[in-house]
Amino acid sequence: MKAVWYERTGAAPDVLTFGDMPTPMAGPGEVRVRLEASGVNPPMSAAAPAAYRALEFPRVIPNSDGAGNRRSTR
Repeated sequence: MKAVWYERTGAAPDVLTFGDMPTPMAGPGEVRVRLEASGVNPPMSAAAPAAYRALEFPRVIPNSDGAGNRRSTR
């Protein structure tokens, strides 16, 4: 899958990376949703420069909007 992520804090243009990563599998109690498009909004990219706090995870994929199409399983 294609994704944007950061693994360290700093200015968004310096730390945001775009590329391929493995498609995750859903675990117990989770669902996987197919997105056709996803957006990184300014508030999400502003979290990258937050050097005053530690990252919550080793890799952060900022995302707050997603779009796709719902497909019938009938």
